[in-house]
Amino acid sequence: MALDPDTFAALTDTVRRYVAERLRPLEAQVEADDAVPDAVVAEMREMGLFGLSIAEDYGGLGLTMAEEARVAIEMGHTTPAFRSTFGTNVGIGSQGLVLAGTAEQKAKWLPRIAAGEIVTSFALTEPGVGSDSGAVATRAVRDGDVYRLSGTKRYITNADRADLFTVMARTGDAPGGRGVSAFLVPRTLAGVSVGEPEKKMGQKGAKVADLHLDDVAVPVANRLGAEGEGFKIAMRVLDRGRLHIAAVCVGVAERLIADCVAYASERRQFGKAIAEHQLIQAMIADSKTEALAARALVLETAAAKDAGTDVVLESAAAKYYASEMVGRVADRAVQIYGGAGYIADYGIERLYRDVRLFRIYEGTSQIQQLIIARETLKRGG
Repeated sequence: MALDPDTFAALTDTVRRYVAERLRPLEAQVEADDAVPDAVVAEMREMGLFGLSIAEDYGGLGLTMAEEARVAIEMGHTTPAFRSTFGTNVGIGSQGLVLAGTAEQKAKWLPRIAAGEIVTSFALTEPGVGSDSGAVATRAVRDGDVYRLSGTKRYITNADRADLFTVMARTGDAPGGRGVSAFLVPRTLAGVSVGEPEKKMGQKGAKVADLHLDDVAVPVANRLGAEGEGFKIAMRVLDRGRLHIAAVCVGVAERLIADCVAYASERRQFGKAIAEHQLIQAMIADSKTEALAARALVLETAAAKDAGTDVVLESAAAKYYASEMVGRVADRAVQIYGGAGYIADYGIERLYRDVRLFRIYEGTSQIQQLIIARETLKRGG
C-alpha cells in the first residue's frame, strides 16, 4: 500500500538532501578506500533504507514499486556503491523471501533484513553459468530433513558481508530451470565460505565475491517454495530488480546532465561559455531527451506492476534502455568535460566506469533483447 503523499514527499526530500549533503562529499573517499564508511551504513539503517520494499508488518517501509523507483532515482545522484550497500536487502536478496516465503520464514528473517541487522545476497551466477541461468550446476541433494548443497557461486554482490544467501541449486534431473530450487542459506552454516572480493573496473565500495558451498546441510524448512520452483522465483525477483536498476540508471544520468550543465556554463572556449556552442548543446539535448524517456518508461512500468499487470516485457525494456542510455550519457559527459573528464579529480571518469556494469548485471542487454523479442512475439506485436 502506498504511503500518503506528504509522508512519501518527506522521505524523498530526506533522501535527496542526504545524497547531496552527506554522500556526494564522500565519493572520492569511497573510491580511494573501496569501502563505504561504517557510519554511513549505520545512518542508512536509521533512515529505514534497508527495508524500503519490505512490508510494514515486518518493520519495513512497504513502498510500492513506483515509490521505490523514485527513491532509487534519488540514490542514483551519487556513486552507485551507496545504493548497493542496501540494494540487495531491498531487491534480489529479500524479494524471493517476500514472494515465496512461508509465514514462518518471513517472520524469522524479514524484520532483521528490514532493520539492516542482516545483509542479504542473491546467489544464482556460477563460474560456468551467467546469462544461461537455467544451467545451474550447484547441487542440492535431499538427506532426511536437510538438503546438502555443493557448488560455487560467482560475482555475488555483498557476499563479503552477507548474513543470508538466497541460493539457486539443482534438486532434480529435469533440464533447464525446471530442476532448480531456491534455498535460504545462513552464512553461519558449516561448509559456507566466501572468497576475497574481486578487483573491479568501477563501483568501488560495492563488493562482489565467490560463495563456496561444501556439503552444506540446509534444513528443508529453508527451501523457498516447492522443489523445482527456484528458477521461476528467480525470474520474478529479477523483474523487480531490473526496474530498480533502471531507476538508478535514470538517477545517474540526471546527475551527469546536471554536472555537464554546470561545467559547460563555466568553462570558456573561443571567447564564450562552451554551453553556448551548438555542438555542446546537441550533446546535452540528446542526453536530456534520453533520460526523460527512460524516466517515463520506468515510472509507467512501475505503476503497471503495482496495478498487477504482467510487466516482464516492460521491465526488460526499461532495464535495457536505461542502462544503455546512461552509458551514452556518461560518454557524452566525458566529451563535454574534455581533458577534465578523463581526470579523476572531477569524478566524471569514475561515473563513466561505474555505469558500465549496469549493462551486465541482472541480465545483460542481450538477454533483455531476447526477453523483449520473446514477449513481443507472444503478444502479437
